[in-house]
This record gives sequence, C-alpha cells and structure tokens, in this order.
Amino acid sequence: MRIQIGARQTMERLEEMLDGAMDGTFEENHYDETELSRLESRWKQYVASTRRALEETQREREDMKALVSDISHQTKTPLANILLYGELLEEKAADEEERRLARQILGQTKKLEFLIQALVKMSRLESGILEIQPGKQSLRPLLEGVAETFGPRAGGKDMTLECVLPPEEVLCRYDRKWTAEALGNVVDNAIKYAPAGSRVKISVREFEFYVCIQVDDQGPGIPEEERARIFGRFCRGGQVQQEEGVGIGLYLARQILERQDGYIKVSSREGEGSSFGLYLPRKD
Repeated sequence: MRIQIGARQTMERLEEMLDGAMDGTFEENHYDETELSRLESRWKQYVASTRRALEETQREREDMKALVSDISHQTKTPLANILLYGELLEEKAADEEERRLARQILGQTKKLEFLIQALVKMSRLESGILEIQPGKQSLRPLLEGVAETFGPRAGGKDMTLECVLPPEEVLCRYDRKWTAEALGNVVDNAIKYAPAGSRVKISVREFEFYVCIQVDDQGPGIPEEERARIFGRFCRGGQVQQEEGVGIGLYLARQILERQDGYIKVSSREGEGSSFGLYLPRKD
C-alpha cells in the first residue's frame, strides 16, 4: 500500500511539473537526494534553457521586423525617384537610342522594385510579422478579382484567361487578400511562361473537406525531376530560365496556403502544360 501511495504522489508531482512547465510557473521544491528531487532539478534546468531560447527567438523576430520595415521604407523613395527620372528621360530623349536606354532603366528598376517587394513579403511571412486571418466566405469575389486583374495581362500577350465560376455559391475558409496573392502568383506564372495564343483556365472543384482552385495552362510543362522543388525559394525551372522572374511566387503561394491549413500541388506533362491545384479547407 505504501508503495502505491508513493507512486501516486510521484505521478502527481510529475503532472504538476509538466503543468508548471507549460504555463511558465514551474518552481523546484526543496532539494534532497531522492530521484524525484534530482529529476526536478534537471527539469528546472531544461525549463530555464527553453525559456531563454524562446526569449532569444522573440528578440530575433523583433530584430527581423525592424530590419524588414527599414528596408521597405529606405528603398521606397529612391526607387520611386529612379522611375520618375527614367520616365522623364524617355519623354525628353533626343533619338531612339536614348529612348531605348531610358526604357532599359525603367525595366530594370521595375524588376528591382518587384524583387524587393517579394523579399519583404517573404520575410514578413517567415518571421510571423504578418498574420494571415482566414474566415469562412464565398469564393466568387476572389475568383472575380483575380480574373479582372490578370485578364488584361493575358490579353496583352494574345492569350485567353478563362475563369469558370461555380454555378452555386461555394464557401470555404481563407484570407481573401493573401489568397489572392497566392492565386495571382500561380496565374501570373501561367501567363508568363505559356506561349502567345494559348489559354489559361481557372476553375473550381469541390471535395468533402477541401475546395480546389485549379489553374490549367498550355505552357512548356514541368519536367518530373523539377516538380518536387518548384515550391522552394528562388527555384526556377530549366525551361524558363530566360524568362523574367526570381523564383519566389510559388514559394509564397505554398506558404500562404499552408498557413490557412491548405496546400498546393501540381501535375504536368512536358510539352502539354501544367495544372496547379490550390486547396482551401471547407470548414473551420
């Protein structure tokens, strides 16, 4: 009976130690030479080291937040000025060669501006500075907004952007602003890498637990050996190295969807295009 009481007391103390570690209130009782006391001492050391690590992580996150904010602020005005001066140079160019050089300045500055914006978004997502706040809502406004934004871009390349809206209202859980960013990155890639005269199609498929936004293109396709890494940072397929881009769009899309309990997948055949599926949860 005494052994059972001792074991029960030990278990109760262990539970108290775990509860205290989880809520940050753990304190070591008076120390003696028993095994439980030695365990309490080791547990105190572990809790203290874990607390220090969490505090260091929080400090690093605050430092990252300040750095990202500073980069965004310090580069905004110089880039805006370069773009303005580039436009003035193009307008007042004396001949076609000067206009060509001015357009080169504008083009490269816009690339730099896009890269900085993408890096800032990536850093804010990874450091947790920006919070994605999904809520249950209709999918239609998201699809209509993306189609309206990218339709002219597809038309400028003599392509067709087809958005097939579901016949009935489809509800799922997502953050509209950030999911528009994710879907827009996928659609932008489809328009960028598919040939003129082709079609990009956005459609919706419903499953029991997820809603899939599917983006089909008629581009060059993705080789099988590259499909596992195209969602990594700065990854660009071998067939599109000559096209503009920095390889962040799909990485951001994956991060955004995962932070909403969703995911993204791709299927493709070389020379026959690709199909990206963006999966959003139907329930909270």
